[in-house]
Amino acid sequence: MSVVHRLLGFFVVGVFAVGWIWGLGAKLVRREPGPLYWRWVALAQVTAGLQAIVGLTLLATGGRVGGAFGGVLHYVYGLLPLLLFFIAHVVARSGDMSFVGIRGSRGEPIAIRAWTPFAWASFICFGLALRALMTGLGDG
Repeated sequence: MSVVHRLLGFFVVGVFAVGWIWGLGAKLVRREPGPLYWRWVALAQVTAGLQAIVGLTLLATGGRVGGAFGGVLHYVYGLLPLLLFFIAHVVARSGDMSFVGIRGSRGEPIAIRAWTPFAWASFICFGLALRALMTGLGDG
């Protein structure tokens, strides 16, 4: 099962990379990313959830990441993307950034497009998943 977790880890990093690059590209060309982007969001969430389930199964069956501090970080890096995508859903549904404490200069809410929180979440999750992969492989 650890081979599956390792391979899925590389895939998760790639999926998150696609998401933030896609979001950046949409921002640069000033266009919506399109309906296929929402399928990517679903794929990213399912992939991250599946990776977490496989990782928690490994943990429950006695699997451990080497190093005391690195092991704890591996679990934090691996589970934070789930929380970030939850926050992205809340922010996207609200339509503004006030949920995360960002307001305009006069305290007014700043409107956002629904896809923007997912692009930001994928950017952060890319870094988290890459660090989780590095700690899991023993390189971090």
